[in-house]
Amino acid sequence: MTRAGGTVSAAILVLSVCTGVAQAKGPGASESEVDSSGGRSGTTLTSKIVFSGVTRGRGGGAEGVTPVGDWTPPACWYEPRSADDFAKYVEDMYTETVNTPGQHSYAKASVGMFRDEYKDGTYRNYNLDQKDKGNWWVSVRDEDRWMEPEAQLCDKQPFWVENGASPQVPNAVTPQVLAELAYNRIQLPTTKVNLAPAGTTKVNLPTWAWLDKARFKEVSVTASLAVPGLNIQATTTAKPVSLKLEPGTPDAETYPGSGECTINADGSIGAPYAAGKADQTPPCGLKYLRSSGGGTFKLQATVTWQISWTGSGGAGGTLPDGTFGNAQDVRVQEIQSVNR
Repeated sequence: MTRAGGTVSAAILVLSVCTGVAQAKGPGASESEVDSSGGRSGTTLTSKIVFSGVTRGRGGGAEGVTPVGDWTPPACWYEPRSADDFAKYVEDMYTETVNTPGQHSYAKASVGMFRDEYKDGTYRNYNLDQKDKGNWWVSVRDEDRWMEPEAQLCDKQPFWVENGASPQVPNAVTPQVLAELAYNRIQLPTTKVNLAPAGTTKVNLPTWAWLDKARFKEVSVTASLAVPGLNIQATTTAKPVSLKLEPGTPDAETYPGSGECTINADGSIGAPYAAGKADQTPPCGLKYLRSSGGGTFKLQATVTWQISWTGSGGAGGTLPDGTFGNAQDVRVQEIQSVNR
């Protein structure tokens, strides 16, 4: 390993291979504030971003909203770290690497060169004498998405930014980036529609479908970052706008014909069946044209959510719509009749 033009050629290797990439500590229980405190787990820095609101669990325990189109929230980003935190992180990483029995010599050389860059090279003693004037900005990956190619794009080695200055890299934390990260943390309610008849319906019998307004209402997640020199936040809100019904077989019809049921003025979708409506066409529903035999059809019910955000300094806007849904079993029976 050699130095070239005053930079460390091994820096990226150290950050991405040797426990050097800061990992984002995702949110936890729904409806509770989650503090990614920016502490350390072993020699890995965790994110300082705090998520609060209706958040989904970390580690893939719950599916998140799926953006419409080819946009996805950031899988990696840059956020600030104090000079004290960064110095301790690098020193601990160096000590652990060089003292690990059986550690490869290239790893020891790499971590040593990385340490030298910030301690005795381009920078002096981690800029501790300037710690009140700025922060180190480091790459952070979403822990749930660290294997995705997009998570490898934030490959710039840690760099110093004076307080009040804007880092000149893509995905540096801003209110909009926080809003996009909050998008990925929203926990939406399961999309199990009410059906009448429920569970088992009949061939050629209109089946009414609806969603309760109390269950399908706006949900929000707030992401915030408060460190010396930077205090920003953003709230991302998902609002239900329509329900898409896919019967699970081509031998079916939907109401309306598109299968897309729009939201009512009171926030509900569709309408419950009630006595006296047998001869009416449901505003939202379906009709199966053949029996499911001894099995069931998989009715896919997917809600489209409109996403908007507001943030520090009056920032705000919209993000791509998202969808969230699930399948439920519907048994369809043939009506038997006897002709005399």
